[in-house]
Amino acid sequence: MTDQLLAPADASLDATWWRQACVYQIYPRSFADSNSDGLGDIAGVTSRMGYLAALGVDAIWLSPFYPSALADGGYDVADYRNVDPQLGTLDDFDAMVAAAHNAGIKVIVDIVPNHTSDLHGWFQEALASEPGSAARNRYIFRDGKGPDGAEPPADWVSHFGGSAWTRLQGDPNEQWYLHLFAREQPDLNWDNREVRDDFLTTIRFWSDRGVDGFRVDVAHALAKDLSEPLRSSVSLDSNLPLDGSDPLYDRDEVHEIYAQWREVFNSYDPPRTAVAEAWAPAERRMLYARPTELGQAFNFDLVTIGFGADAFRTVITTCLDEAELTGASSTWVLSNHDIVRHASRFGLPAGTDLGAWLMSGGTSPTLDEEKGLRRARAASLLMLALPGSAYLYQGEELGLFEVADLPLEALQDPIWERTGNEKKGRDGCRVPLPWSDSGDSLGFGTGSSWLPQPESYAQASVAAQDGRANSTLELYREALRLRRQLQSAEELVWVGGEEPQVLHFARPGGWQSVTNFGTKPVPMPPGVIRLSSSPIVDGTLPAETTVWLTDWPA
Repeated sequence: MTDQLLAPADASLDATWWRQACVYQIYPRSFADSNSDGLGDIAGVTSRMGYLAALGVDAIWLSPFYPSALADGGYDVADYRNVDPQLGTLDDFDAMVAAAHNAGIKVIVDIVPNHTSDLHGWFQEALASEPGSAARNRYIFRDGKGPDGAEPPADWVSHFGGSAWTRLQGDPNEQWYLHLFAREQPDLNWDNREVRDDFLTTIRFWSDRGVDGFRVDVAHALAKDLSEPLRSSVSLDSNLPLDGSDPLYDRDEVHEIYAQWREVFNSYDPPRTAVAEAWAPAERRMLYARPTELGQAFNFDLVTIGFGADAFRTVITTCLDEAELTGASSTWVLSNHDIVRHASRFGLPAGTDLGAWLMSGGTSPTLDEEKGLRRARAASLLMLALPGSAYLYQGEELGLFEVADLPLEALQDPIWERTGNEKKGRDGCRVPLPWSDSGDSLGFGTGSSWLPQPESYAQASVAAQDGRANSTLELYREALRLRRQLQSAEELVWVGGEEPQVLHFARPGGWQSVTNFGTKPVPMPPGVIRLSSSPIVDGTLPAETTVWLTDWPA
């Protein structure tokens, strides 16, 4: 498939384009390397825009590309209104946006409002300032407990292990600062008006450059109860109370922030979109998706379940009901840059401890790759038939598996060090993409890549799958082509049957999706077969397979 830019699929400025969009997540450092320094970059994204257009996605979402010391894969941002020099320049970014728009593809960027890098100018100013100063008030500094202040101000825990507080060294009063993630990621104080105004400026900066929307990182953590004495919090954003009373996560005050963001989004024509990464209880998650706020919120429910008809049906029904309550559309995710790829998850025994599996190098338990890929293809085709937005993660269209056996010396994720080498972290799903079936980095660049690729990537590469009948890449291309053709009203009707392992639903216009979650073939429902995740044999629906049917011929 050539990488020449294609003509725009749809030049209209539809304010509701996002409601049923297919969004492709790009982890820029692992997508394509244009200058052969081993690191993916913005120009690399531009160079592959033809591939993305031919794949059929409606939008791309870029994980952080800002200046960063990479203490957390780019989520430690040193400058919110610039491009990391290792990834390019603002001119490169503008060229990428223009290329995307010329190809009919929208652009969504990650925004990281909970914390900055410790190299951010504000934090460096805070370090040079006295306790109680305006510079320190942009962050969350507190005196320590105990007679000499040697104990953390509260028992709050970091997501990367250990205390969420770090004490300054060399400061006369040796204050502590809060970081819910790495110590290089100090949390901002969102009670500070200057912080709020600066992010409004950032939103305008990127919107003025043509960005169509924003993915909001850790959207549920901005508002915090910082009244003294600081309360205990053991939630780590799980099992949160339903009344918004946790001191750190999902507080009601956070919605005041996003109401102001919405005013800025709506000042553009068409309005800019946004989607919240909010690990909040289901009953509260959709508050972030209200039209007066961000408009959408990720649901990660499909990520947390196994491969089974009952589990999928429950999640789909619940999420569609939640979306209807706020007028939003649902979001569907099977893989992203933070979780084990779903081709691997579905090929492991039910109940596998994924962290322990990674620590074993992927040897215990054994991954059934054939089953994992078959189930992943079936789940993906089902997901793409659902009303709402579908979020794909780079490489899933190639059927990539988690790289569980990365050499320990190659690991980059701070989780590895912060947990005392007890958790490998997320590097296994961030290994650079294989574009060709030969070369030092399989077409990612012309030299080695920042994370090593396994030998198996050669046969999974774009070049190896391009034009090959029944390949996973061609399955995704055809699915996205048909999805665009068949997608209509955001409605779904369940179709009953006698097979409990079968999930069957109909979409408006005579489009049906049928998934056999069982281990044996079942009768095929009536209709014209348009696409299937596995070859159809003897007119029956194979095990662990999804088929799309229509009431009318192709």
